[in-house]
Amino acid sequence: MKDIVQKEKTKWSTTISIAIIGLLFFIFGFTTWINAILIPYFKIACELNYVQSLLVAFAFYIAYFVMAIPAAHLLEKVGFKKGIMIGFWIMALGALIFVPAALTRTYGLFLLGLFSIGTGLAILQPAANVYITMIGSKERAAQRMSIMGVCNKTAGIIAPLLLAAAILRPTDTELFKQLPLMDEVTRNAALDELIRRVIVPYASMAVVLFGLGIMIRHSVLPEIDTNNETAEVASANSGKTSIFQFPHLILGAVALFLHVGSQVTGINTVIGYAQSLGLPLLEAKIFPSYILGVTMFGFLMGIVLIPKYINHLNVLRVCTTSAIVLTLLFFLVRGQVTFLGHTANLSIWFLVLLGLSNSLMWSTLWPLALNGLGRFTKIGGSILIMGLCGSAIVPIFYGYFADHFNTHIAYVVLLPCYVFLVYYAYYGYRIKNWSLKRVVIDYNNNK
Repeated sequence: MKDIVQKEKTKWSTTISIAIIGLLFFIFGFTTWINAILIPYFKIACELNYVQSLLVAFAFYIAYFVMAIPAAHLLEKVGFKKGIMIGFWIMALGALIFVPAALTRTYGLFLLGLFSIGTGLAILQPAANVYITMIGSKERAAQRMSIMGVCNKTAGIIAPLLLAAAILRPTDTELFKQLPLMDEVTRNAALDELIRRVIVPYASMAVVLFGLGIMIRHSVLPEIDTNNETAEVASANSGKTSIFQFPHLILGAVALFLHVGSQVTGINTVIGYAQSLGLPLLEAKIFPSYILGVTMFGFLMGIVLIPKYINHLNVLRVCTTSAIVLTLLFFLVRGQVTFLGHTANLSIWFLVLLGLSNSLMWSTLWPLALNGLGRFTKIGGSILIMGLCGSAIVPIFYGYFADHFNTHIAYVVLLPCYVFLVYYAYYGYRIKNWSLKRVVIDYNNNK
């Protein structure tokens, strides 16, 4: 009877912990995908070109690369719960920086605020992803990741629409047309009024983030000991002294770099692409939510299918292969269609469907990359989080091609990303040694 009570207590504690981590993923999604509106908004209000406007994504995501290792050491020193609290407080500071940035219409200050928010997330993300990977069975890790993905993308659908409702007006379409015709004094006054609309949303966000930090610190979320290893893992890792001796992890970080880079490029540029097809901003603003809605449908499929009907490795293979097919269709298939009330080129709907291919890549890459790390798990999680800087780098390449060619050709940056992801799904995850000879042996042994 005592064992049954203890088992139920453990199950309840695990459920509560997963719910708390789900809240974290919701916050990640809200603060991340809100950038899809900020990019075209800043492009107008701060009078930027494509590359300059995409510095929004660069400043936000480069923080993952710069701060991931310091974040790992912080988590090692203070533990996951206190580290999460500190991460939320750094994010709150970043949101507050938007206030002076808006009052002075200083784009550099906005970028500093975004870097600060990204720094907070660089602390939160490895903690949350390690939690959800290690709480429960390894076989169901991708399923739990899919549930977190639903939380993340639900926030992603809501966030751009909420921010758009807060900062855009029905009369803005006419205002945007008139801006080039205004004299400098009138235009600056109009742009000052436009940019200051972000003050209330981001000041409110700062208060919420600060409060969440305190709540998580005093929650029932347990600390996880990643230093204990099973005998099998300890034996396999006995000669390992560095995280770089795990090729499947390093290649997994590259795969995550390209996955998030291609995903964020599609979401953060789709509004601009829709505008290039002739749709006004107030109509184009819905397309990030379409992509995230399709992505969430993919997560729901993952919850149902993994691992009962299909394992996470085969899911990754389906996702990566279909992504290449959809990207090729984006370039090869043309024609106007009317769908969901929008009349636009068919290519934009292939861009939307890429959300389905991207949906389960994250949740299947993590278990493969963290497999067998043992005492190296914490630092391994931070290395993977460094891969999130792909969201900073890949969009810049898109912006360069968009400025020098056009917004359609610029999506060619997606192809090499998906080619590498296919490589990792079919081969890269097996590699346990950097030696070419040993790689061949390991590959044959793992067939």
